[in-house]
Amino acid sequence: MSGLGRREFIYMMAALGSTPIFANSHMRLSPEGGLKDYYKLKPFGNVRILHMTDTHAQLMPVYFREPSVNIGLFGNKNVPPHIVGQHFLDYYHIKKNDRLTYAFTCVDFEKHAKAIGRVGGFAHLKTIVDHLRGEFGKDKTLFLDGGDTWQGSWTALQTRGKDMVGALNLLGVDVCTGHWEFTYTEKEVLENIKELKADFVAQNVYVKEDALMEGNVPVYDEDSGRAFKPYVIKKLGKNRVAVIGQAFPYTTIANPKRFIPDWTFGIKAEEMQALVDEIKKKEKPDAIIVISHNGYDVDKKMAQVVSGIDFIMGGHTHDGVPEAVPVKNKGGTTYVCNAGSNGKFLNVLDIDIKDGKVADFKFTLLPIFPDLVPEDKEMKAYIEKVRAPYKKDLERVIATTDVTLFRRGNFNGSFDQIICDALRHVKGADISLSPGFRWGTTVMAGDKITFEDLATQTAMTYPETYVREIDGKTIKNILEDVADNLFNEDPFYQQGGDMVRTGGISYTIDPTQKMGKRISNIRTLDGKPLDPKKKYKVAGWSTVNSKAPGEPVWETVEKYLKNVKHIKELKVDTPEIVGIKNNKGIVKC
Repeated sequence: MSGLGRREFIYMMAALGSTPIFANSHMRLSPEGGLKDYYKLKPFGNVRILHMTDTHAQLMPVYFREPSVNIGLFGNKNVPPHIVGQHFLDYYHIKKNDRLTYAFTCVDFEKHAKAIGRVGGFAHLKTIVDHLRGEFGKDKTLFLDGGDTWQGSWTALQTRGKDMVGALNLLGVDVCTGHWEFTYTEKEVLENIKELKADFVAQNVYVKEDALMEGNVPVYDEDSGRAFKPYVIKKLGKNRVAVIGQAFPYTTIANPKRFIPDWTFGIKAEEMQALVDEIKKKEKPDAIIVISHNGYDVDKKMAQVVSGIDFIMGGHTHDGVPEAVPVKNKGGTTYVCNAGSNGKFLNVLDIDIKDGKVADFKFTLLPIFPDLVPEDKEMKAYIEKVRAPYKKDLERVIATTDVTLFRRGNFNGSFDQIICDALRHVKGADISLSPGFRWGTTVMAGDKITFEDLATQTAMTYPETYVREIDGKTIKNILEDVADNLFNEDPFYQQGGDMVRTGGISYTIDPTQKMGKRISNIRTLDGKPLDPKKKYKVAGWSTVNSKAPGEPVWETVEKYLKNVKHIKELKVDTPEIVGIKNNKGIVKC
């Protein structure tokens, strides 16, 4: 299989020229062109795969700032996706293109956001999807959704994900897998999958043995114990493509297992290899694709240790990577792709299949710019209907801000800081801890902060707050544990999420160290070292093991913001980061 160089991977063509858009000025993307000109792809191959992931229930267009900190270490240092800001633009030779700078980086974010506007939105996305299907051929096009779709908005929480099931059905998605989908109850997950027109696949989710013996839990295959279909075969034109599902492997560690007590998860690389071998022997497909929610670095390692997969269409880490990255294994090469988050991008993978195998391909990561395409009327009407019962709440203004508020990166974002400050002040705590979630959209400086904005940061099924007495030694251990999860040298031990967000303390971190030695110099707001033996009043939310006793965190934050009224300035508690000289995964934006 031949791939494409970095300078060649985009082939989105302007109607009046034949130069790849990466080489063009952003003026080639003026709104006058619209869908016909700017989402027209030069024909290639005989199978088209569309892929989106991590939309986090964002039906409406949003602002979304890409990270200024996405540190890669060891074998993942200074390679995609761990290249940010200007380093990203240099790596991909993007020059004088405001739209692509805005889509892929945090560089001049406020300026570009003001000029270009919001990104994503399902009504605009459907217009583009229908266009791409129509021009290539519906019978030769397959649409994949990589999960984290049913969670992340107020309407998704209130409908228990059903609003997104309806949106996926209307969008015409063919195959799905999951992660935050499993943060509803087992019963709700199964009900939603029943309503879903797409196939839901996950080779790495099993029913527990005791639940199997009791016979009260639905199971896809009693012999293997798999809870869901592990794969599907789709006929695209004259070709047969296998799609294997890989759900987030650490769901019951990163999220409450109390909601789904009968299911177990894992990476299951050996099972994946056995399944690929079985599919090749039994089904003889022309191509094998894995739709994955592992996270980018985990997908790369899976591509190294499992052979026979042509493409891994990945998600979880929210990385917008505009190329299919080749990974060598004992059987050849597997290409790893990702499609960003929040409906901001759509992957288009066009494959040329000859003689029963992939001969060549072209890959495009399309940014979704609402100002370039009209809304699909049917999807727009559906979204308005979904939002109507909650419109008053969604539009309720809580405060205003002079600071751009975002959550994205390895450490505290400005909206994370708002949450941490709210927990400390409202709860009267010395220290606050907030999970390193990646989901959450951006509020622009000068805008009003609405309840909908707050909900994109907090709308989830375990939002309850807590206040506890915790000693300094335990606080350090918490920071060390999360840091090991994030920066472990072996990607298979990276269990999802970014660094826990903190309020009321400062600390130094060396990501290159081993477990127990990354965190140092922890100090409280008064500058005193954290006392290992002293107990501190700590406030937080989103407990995994058992339900916390406090009110939902959105109530805490709304109370705080209503009291503050206007955010004029904000100090973000970013730790001192050492040991990462010449790392292109960190910039100042």
